This record gives sequence, structure tokens and C-alpha cells, in this order.
Amino acid sequence: MQGIEWWLIISIAFAGSFGHCIGMCGGFIVAYSSTKIDSTMSKSAQLIRHSAYNIGRVSSYVILGIIFGGIGALVSLSMEMHGALFIFAGIIMIITALGMFGLSKLIHLLERGFSSNSLFKTLFSRLIKSKTIGSFFALGVMNGFFPCGFVFFFAAKAAASASVIDGGLIMAAFGLATIPTLLALGQSVSFFKEIAFRQTMNRIAALAILIYGFYSIYYGLAYFFDLPL
Repeated sequence: MQGIEWWLIISIAFAGSFGHCIGMCGGFIVAYSSTKIDSTMSKSAQLIRHSAYNIGRVSSYVILGIIFGGIGALVSLSMEMHGALFIFAGIIMIITALGMFGLSKLIHLLERGFSSNSLFKTLFSRLIKSKTIGSFFALGVMNGFFPCGFVFFFAAKAAASASVIDGGLIMAAFGLATIPTLLALGQSVSFFKEIAFRQTMNRIAALAILIYGFYSIYYGLAYFFDLPL
């Protein structure tokens, strides 16, 4: 992967963390902050718990990146399959962007279906009642596997890399780039209640993903046709 792609991945993740991630992961953070964190705790003790949650979340992303990178490596054994993988990844990216713009409900339906699952509800209920540091980590792991349009974009990019290592690194970069915003949310939610700011950042990320999706499709078609790159 070229260096410019890593910067683009990190930029999209950071911008999206103010919009999409606050909306998706915000519920988890507000829930455990109000239930599992005592207001009498020191700032350092609170930071340790927020960090445990984020480490768990990023760990899930890395696992997903390795899995999707491995799947990509398996299905792209030929040049044509590699091109088809880029095209498929591009389609997923476009669907993700449309969902972030509010123009598609497909990803939203997947998110709602998962959150209403009885197993998810049971695990969440048990973890939210525990105040051990390990429960914060486990909650982060659960959050990391929660279906999310933003995660779908990076998972598609991990698959398109056709590499277990690159796939894991892509998802790690995504997760790490979202930590500052979510850590700040855990400490203070007032700033992130500015809906206009969140919507702007979400649209910037969605637009970048949309462009990236069309580029990925074009790149994939170049494997089949003589297109300039």
C-alpha cells in the first residue's frame, strides 16, 4: 500500500469518529460511563477504564482485519479475481457512504438486527453491571464486533488488500484513529452534542468513502480493461 493511502485511511477514520462513531459507539460509552464509572473515581482511574474499553474495541477490529485480509488473499488468487475483489469492495464502500448520508437503510437494518439479538442483550446486561477493568475490555470487544457501516468500509478495504498483515494494520489504523474522539467523549459529552458539527464531519467522511468506493471499482475494472491508472 502506498503511504498516501494510509494517510487517507487515518483521515477518514478520524473525521468519521466525530460523526458516525459518536453516534454508534456513543451509546456504549454513555451507558458504561453512567453505570460502571463512579464520579468519585480519580481522573486516572477513569482513564484506565476508558482505555481498557478502547483497547478491547481496537483488538476486535484487528481480528476482523486479519480475517477479511485472509479472505481477500484466498479469493484473489488470479488477476481477474483480484480485480473482482476491488469491485466488490468498492460497492460495499458506496453502500456504506449512502448509509452515512441517510440514503440507504440496508446497514441500519443490520445494526438494528444485531442490537435486538437476545445473546447480545444478555452479554451486554452482564458486562454493564460489572465494574472490573476486564469488563470494560470485554465491552469494547463486543462493541468492536457490532455491525457498523464505518467498520464495513474498512473491512472491505482490508479484504481488498488481500493480505492478512495489511488487513490487520488497516483495521488497527482505523481503530487507533478513532480513540482520541471516543476517549474525549468518555470524559465530557457536552462538546459532542453539537449536532451540526457532527453532521459536517460525518458528511466529509461519507464523501471520502464514496469517492474511495468509485476509485476502487475503477481500479478493479482496470484488471479487465485497458484503463489508465
